[in-house]
Amino acid sequence: MSDGTTSRPPAPRDLRGFGHYLTNAVIVLIIRAALALPYGMRVCGLGWLVEHVIGPMAGYRRRALDNLAAIRPDLSPERRRTIADRCLNNLGRTLIENYSAQDFPRRMAETPLRGPGLQALEEAAAKDQPVILVTGHYGNYEAARAALVARGYRIGGLYRDMKNPYFNAHYVRTMEAFGGPVFPQGRRGTAGFVRHLRDGGQLVLLFDQHVFGAPPLDFLGTPAQTALSAAELALRYDALLVPFYGIRQPDGLTFDAVLEAPVPHGSPMEMTQALNDSLGARVEADPEQWFWVHRRWRAGEG
Repeated sequence: MSDGTTSRPPAPRDLRGFGHYLTNAVIVLIIRAALALPYGMRVCGLGWLVEHVIGPMAGYRRRALDNLAAIRPDLSPERRRTIADRCLNNLGRTLIENYSAQDFPRRMAETPLRGPGLQALEEAAAKDQPVILVTGHYGNYEAARAALVARGYRIGGLYRDMKNPYFNAHYVRTMEAFGGPVFPQGRRGTAGFVRHLRDGGQLVLLFDQHVFGAPPLDFLGTPAQTALSAAELALRYDALLVPFYGIRQPDGLTFDAVLEAPVPHGSPMEMTQALNDSLGARVEADPEQWFWVHRRWRAGEG
């Protein structure tokens, strides 16, 4: 089984590049070792490894705790530590699920889809109306997409390049493995995703990371700079804007795939605030599933 990590990127030319190269080599080694295990064991194992070893060493646990202290000071320190730990566990599980290019889509093909957005998506597809499906780094953001692709939808993805080019190269291939085209944010990907939408396609966007220059909108009670691009695309191409989620279940291996009602068209800021409110409600309901490791509210460097 291919894990999407076999191609060789160009050799690094400087110290920073060597650091990226070495980090990626370690990640690839861990992924390949995990993929040799039975599915349930690999998912649980990567969750444990990121929670107890990789997350704390990389500073992700501290970042999650800092975010929680700033945004949820009402919670006890013990509860914040539990959320941070479970967040890291979910991150590890998500990583190896998304590299399980055969097992994960096959499992998601058996996952029921629910919510008012499902009928709206079906009706839009019947008349070739484009649909923009919007989610955040919550549960596993690829789970519902994989469930939809298994049902015949050709759902493209719009992604943001990672800082580590070696890791980014093969991680993009994991997104492609789910069956829809993927496009990088920015000029390189614009022509492709515009054509995909104009042809009545569906596109997935993750919108819950800090974007410099974006307007500050409320997220979990605190202003967070939030890109308006999903709403702007929906307005420009008369597309439905549908929040959707792959919510991890208590067994840690299965998901509830939910498509919420489409966000009504209005101003881009109103529509994007509705997306923030949708995701915020999910985080409030189960904060352990959101990626608190992101610098979501930062005002400093990128």
